[in-house]
Amino acid sequence: MKHIRMHLLLLISLSSVISYGQTFHLFIGTYTGTGSKGIYVYKFDATSGKANWVSNTDSVVNPSYLALSSNKKYLYAVNETGGDIPGKVSSFSFDKTSGKLNFLNQQLSGGDHPCYIAVDKKNQWVFASNYTGGNVSAFAVNADGSLKPYAQLIQNSGNSIIKPNQERPHVHGTFFSPDQKYLYVTDLGIDRVLMYNFNPSAASPLSPKEPGYVQSQAGSGPRHLTIHPNNRYAYVIEELSGTVAGYRLEVGGLKQIQRLSSHPKNYVGKIASADIRISPDGKFLYASNRGDANTLAIYAINKTTGMLTAAGYQSTKGKAPRNFAIDPTGNFLLVANMGTDNIVIFKRNKKTGRLSEKGDEIKIQKPVCLLFGK
Repeated sequence: MKHIRMHLLLLISLSSVISYGQTFHLFIGTYTGTGSKGIYVYKFDATSGKANWVSNTDSVVNPSYLALSSNKKYLYAVNETGGDIPGKVSSFSFDKTSGKLNFLNQQLSGGDHPCYIAVDKKNQWVFASNYTGGNVSAFAVNADGSLKPYAQLIQNSGNSIIKPNQERPHVHGTFFSPDQKYLYVTDLGIDRVLMYNFNPSAASPLSPKEPGYVQSQAGSGPRHLTIHPNNRYAYVIEELSGTVAGYRLEVGGLKQIQRLSSHPKNYVGKIASADIRISPDGKFLYASNRGDANTLAIYAINKTTGMLTAAGYQSTKGKAPRNFAIDPTGNFLLVANMGTDNIVIFKRNKKTGRLSEKGDEIKIQKPVCLLFGK
């Protein structure tokens, strides 16, 4: 009997460990002004797909994109404003036990409407993409996770063929190479993915790389970039043309290998693609489409060649899907529908990549960014 009791206690303990290992913090960035409180923190159960509110901020303006330090102790957010209210970036400490964010400080972003933020793995530098400003700013991180004023500001120049979207530069994202030696910068306004050497020890951490950029097709509007888990391929979602461009990584550079639509062949509506993600197992790529589509495009990935094959399209059950996220286990995909104030939770079929609606939603005003962290 004693042996049986010990066995049961061991099973219960093991079950608790497994259950805890499937639970993650979910951070949600929003546009404020219509009722949102700013940044929300939820607990997400990757076994059941249930999300439960934990906390939220109450005075952060337009935290439309978020980045979490690798040690999960600090969260960084853009404050997407411009004109009379210059763009800013904010830093927070995060208490994993209580699930609460504590505001640390705020700095000017160096340009209007910052829309993307990234932090290096050693939590030494934070980079912000200023969309209307058309520039990239670099912030050194203090020991307590707060940010120093920007140490470097790189201004882009030029334009492209789509008016008014491409009358001037519009930096939309900053993305580290797998080895953290390079930073890729997507500029929607000039149809380029720019490349910089990253030296965390330098006072100005970015320096021009040779070659300095990859030219996208005119009028495509490169927006976001994601890198395959095997670190051999990168994929860019092009907002204005509604296309996905595939690249092979070559010593920090990018060699295009494919370009295909994120919409069905017979699609004739407005195009406005937004985000791009790869499943944790590297088998499938997803891309969100706004405009008249309001879908997620699904592609199978050939891990050997990096080539994509269309595997289906899924309605997002809402309007204007911006950012979306796949939980670390790969069980669920969550999509933020900014236009209908809802975050829809989909169950993923890991064999086919297809999505099925669970019926669960998170109701939040103007959700934009979804970010998982333990």
